[in-house]
Amino acid sequence: MPPLLQLLVALRFYATGCFQMVDGDLFGVHKSTVCRIVSRVSKAIAGLKNQYIRFEPRRETTAEFYGRAGFPGVIGAIDCTHIPITNPGGENGELFRNRKGYCSINVQVVCDDQAKITHVVARWPGSTHDSRIFDNSQLCALLERGEIRGHLVGDDGYACRPYLMTPLLNPQTQAEKNFNYSHIKTRGVIERVFGVWKRRFPCIQEGLRTKLDTTLTIIVAVAVLYNFGKRVGDEIPEEGEHSLEDDLADAQVQNAGNANGNAVRRTLIENHFAA
Repeated sequence: MPPLLQLLVALRFYATGCFQMVDGDLFGVHKSTVCRIVSRVSKAIAGLKNQYIRFEPRRETTAEFYGRAGFPGVIGAIDCTHIPITNPGGENGELFRNRKGYCSINVQVVCDDQAKITHVVARWPGSTHDSRIFDNSQLCALLERGEIRGHLVGDDGYACRPYLMTPLLNPQTQAEKNFNYSHIKTRGVIERVFGVWKRRFPCIQEGLRTKLDTTLTIIVAVAVLYNFGKRVGDEIPEEGEHSLEDDLADAQVQNAGNANGNAVRRTLIENHFAA
């Protein structure tokens, strides 16, 4: 098949999440051909990851994040999202079953103030906790070594660290409430990224039924395409703002932060949010 037609086959699969047989019927090819095309095209697009997905903190990023809700020093918002998959089977198949009962890949994403994906990790089973994914990521190692200045904002699924600020579970003073409000409003951009990403590519919303290796490649490929769309100005309308009260109400058991992280957070609360 001509390269352009192969690209169109893959793009239709990403954009609809339909069965490969249905995709093949549209283009007059067998579903096995669609399977090979999707795998081949996804590898080619995912190979552009370093061109389109790069974590490069800039002063402008920090300033824009500060302008959202007055939270200083932010270089990115981090969170994980579950991409549904079919059970891959084998002795490790149940590792992919998450706490909600379905099989998934737990994908870690970091975004900047412009809702562009700057970091993605797509290889962990759905049962893996968000904090473990971060602990084993290259980004965590760079922050731990001090090679990147500033901090991420994440939810209470992460441990509080000097380079990763999390909300307080039970804020008492007005300064602590100000901190939580600013933190959650600043972090809201990552929730909108997930919403727009999955609306643009329903294949990751409805679930992937491809082989595991191909599934991981597709996730990276549609992240690259998401950023490509941002780069060329192809936007789709965002849904309404997520309620801050909902975020606070959904808080579960908070990970214990380390002493340095708690100290940095306390200093930030007292020096910046007490006024």
